[in-house]
Amino acid sequence: MAQVKMYGRRDVWTGRQREISDLVQSCLVSTWALPEDKRFHRFLLLDADDFICPQRSERYLIVEVVCFTGRTDDAKRTLIRELYGKWPHDSEDLEVTIIEMPRTNWGIRGVPADELALSYKVEV
Repeated sequence: MAQVKMYGRRDVWTGRQREISDLVQSCLVSTWALPEDKRFHRFLLLDADDFICPQRSERYLIVEVVCFTGRTDDAKRTLIRELYGKWPHDSEDLEVTIIEMPRTNWGIRGVPADELALSYKVEV
């Protein structure tokens, strides 16, 4: 399981959500073997005055991946490298954060996630 939140400027990213979602999802599928149809992406687009990062360009985007614990450090590094490799802009304009938590901290389809049978491996 992975949920992705993307933070960026509304005036830059509005209308480009699917493009960015497809890029991120392709990286999650190729590096972590997530099923293509397991896509939980949210865009939190802010006005320029609400997204202050003067050392970055207007294209600055934060990609936050919240996921079950279980992926190796190498798997996390591979995801980060893949995202930067596919990023079509300056690498200074992308920041990636991976936040892990145990399955017991998630509730999915009416049960704690540690009781849920998954169709994919988390330990990659």
